[in-house]
Amino acid sequence: MKKATRSVEQSSQSQGDITTTEAPNKICRVLAYLITGKSLNRFEAERIGEHCLHSTISRLTNHYDMTFARKAESVPNNWGRPCRVVRYWLSASERKRATVLLSFLSSTAGQRRELAA
Repeated sequence: MKKATRSVEQSSQSQGDITTTEAPNKICRVLAYLITGKSLNRFEAERIGEHCLHSTISRLTNHYDMTFARKAESVPNNWGRPCRVVRYWLSASERKRATVLLSFLSSTAGQRRELAA
């Protein structure tokens, strides 16, 4: 059976030559996106293939000691009703740390570590 291909939004800026379309897994895609200085909520994360953003943020926080800025906001859901979500972004100092982490996770050793976890 042939897998469907999905168009993933490519970040306009490349950090460490990794873009959201080249990132090997969802943790790397989220980091690559946030390193550009942009922010994400759970609905926006769907565009980069992330279906459970809060879990990925939790993993990055608890396993890799990353610190994310957060802000609760209300956005319309699919039926136009308000839905409470959290917007995540990285401060400038955390973006530097995230760039190093992304380079590691994109390496063969980092990919093996994620598979083992």
